Amino acid sequence: MTDRSLAARTRVATVPVEDRTPTPGSVPLGPEPPLTPAPPLTPALLGAPPPTDRLRGWVVAIGLALVALVVRFHDLGRVTDGGTPVFDEKHYVPQAWQMLRNGGVEDNPGFELIVHPPLGKQLIALGELAFGYDGFGWRAASAFSGVLAVLLIVRVARRLTRSTLLGAVAGVLLIGDGLSHVQSRMGMLDSFAALFVLAAFATLVRDRDDVRERMALAVAQGRIDDTPYGPRLGWRWWRLATGVLLGLGCAVKWSGLYWLAAFAVLAVVWDLTARRSAGVRHPWRGTVVRDLGPALWALAVVPVLAYLSGWWAWFGSETAIDRYAEGGPGFLPAPLRALAYYSSQVLEFHAGLTTAVSGEHPWESKPWTWPMGLRPMLYYFASGEQVGGCGTGDCVSAVMLLGTPALWWPAFAVLGLAVWRVATRHDWRYAAVLVGYGAGILPWFVNIDRQMYFFYMAPVVPFLVLGTVLVMGEILGRADAPRERRQTGVLLVGLWVGLVVANFAWLWPIMNGVPITQEMWDAQLWLPSWRAQ
Repeated sequence: MTDRSLAARTRVATVPVEDRTPTPGSVPLGPEPPLTPAPPLTPALLGAPPPTDRLRGWVVAIGLALVALVVRFHDLGRVTDGGTPVFDEKHYVPQAWQMLRNGGVEDNPGFELIVHPPLGKQLIALGELAFGYDGFGWRAASAFSGVLAVLLIVRVARRLTRSTLLGAVAGVLLIGDGLSHVQSRMGMLDSFAALFVLAAFATLVRDRDDVRERMALAVAQGRIDDTPYGPRLGWRWWRLATGVLLGLGCAVKWSGLYWLAAFAVLAVVWDLTARRSAGVRHPWRGTVVRDLGPALWALAVVPVLAYLSGWWAWFGSETAIDRYAEGGPGFLPAPLRALAYYSSQVLEFHAGLTTAVSGEHPWESKPWTWPMGLRPMLYYFASGEQVGGCGTGDCVSAVMLLGTPALWWPAFAVLGLAVWRVATRHDWRYAAVLVGYGAGILPWFVNIDRQMYFFYMAPVVPFLVLGTVLVMGEILGRADAPRERRQTGVLLVGLWVGLVVANFAWLWPIMNGVPITQEMWDAQLWLPSWRAQ
C-alpha cells in the first residue's frame, strides 16, 4: 500500500459520519439479493442414489470372481473322448488349432462347412496357444469368459438394485447355475457369446445412468428449456462401447443380432423417457432430433465395423474359403462382396438345419422347454469297465448341460412378476431384464422346425439371474422397513440362495464327469425328460 493511498484512507476515516454523503451511482438500488445455492439434481431423473461402499463393492466382485475361477477351472481338462474333444467341441477346437498355423483362418478341409464367424474360435485358439492342444488348453478361454461374466454380473446387479448385497447374490447365483458352469467348461462358442451380451448390457445400463446425470445437470443449471428439444448430450462413450461389444458378439455367433436389435430399441426408449422426465417440451421430437442419429451411429454402424474387425485374418488371407468368390451386391468392394457371398452360403446352411431335412437330434429341444430347462443335453457319457473310481465295477461318468432347478424352475413366477411390475409401476429395471431375456428366446419361435438346443440359452442366463435378484430384492424389503420385515426377508432370500448352492453341489458329479455309481446316476436324473429318448 502506498503512502498516498494510506493518507487518503486516513482522511476518509476522520470525516464525521453525518458528513459522509454517498456519490451518486455508488450505492445499489434496493436490497441486496440473497445468495441462492444451485438447485440439487432432481431425484426423479437419477432414481435411488448408488451405494456408497465403492471399495467393498469391488472387493465383493473380485472375491466372487476368484471363487468362480476355482470352480470353473477345477479339473477342467480331465473329461475328453480319448484325448479328443467331446460333442460340438469337435467342430470348433480343431478349427481353432488350424488358425494357429494358418494365419488366423481355418484350413477348412470340409468345403464351406465352417458355419460361424471366426472370433469365438480365435479366442479358443488363444487358450490353445498358451496351454497346448489338450482339454485344458482348448477350454481355458471359455472358462475365463465364465469368470469374467461373474465379475460383470455382480457389478451390473449392484447398479440395477443399488445394493452391494444383491450384487453379491447375483454373483453367487451365476456361479451356481449349471448351464453357465458346464458351457464355460466346453470348447464351444456360447460362453463367449454370453459374455459379450452381458458386457453390452452392463455398458448400456451405465449409459442410461450417465444420460440421466447429464439431464439432471441441465435441469439444475436451467438449460432444459433452451430449446424445445432439450439439450445435446455430447459423446456417449458407454453407448459406443455397447455397440462395439454387440458387434463382437455377432462376430462370435449371428444370434447376437437379436440382442443388437433389442438393445438398440431399449436405448432409444431410455433416451425418450429421460427427456420426458427432465421436462423437455417435446420429448418425442427431441429424441428424434437429438438422439436418433447418434444412436444409429453407435448401435448400427459401429457394430458392423466391430463385426468386420473379427474377420481381419480372413481379409488378409490368400487361401481362406471364398476369399475371392464372385458374388454379393455389386456396389460393395470386392472383399466385402466375397464375404457377403460366403455369408449367404452359411445362411443357406443354417436355413436347411431343420428336423425335416436333417432328422431329429436325440438331444434337441424347443424354446418352450427352455425357461425351466426341461430338456437338457448330454455332452459326454461313459460307463462300465472304461470308468473307475466310484467303488464298484459299474461306474458312470457324464457331463450334462442342465440349469440348476432351484434357479430355473421358478422362472415363470419371476418373469410373471417382472411383467406385472412393468405394467403397473413402469419399473425400468424389470423391463430391461425382460428385453434381454426375450431377445434370447422369442426369435426362435419363428421357425419351430429348425433344430434347436438348450445351450442357446447361455446368453439368457444372466437375465434370469438378474430377474431373480430383483425379485429377491422385493422379498428382502426396503432398507427402512421394520426390523421384523427385514429379518423375514433376509431369511427367505438366504434360504433361496442356499437352496441354489446346495442344488448345484448335488448335481456337481453329472456336470463335471465325476465317476459315480449307477444308482447315483439314476438319482441325479430328476425328470423323465432328462434321460435319453
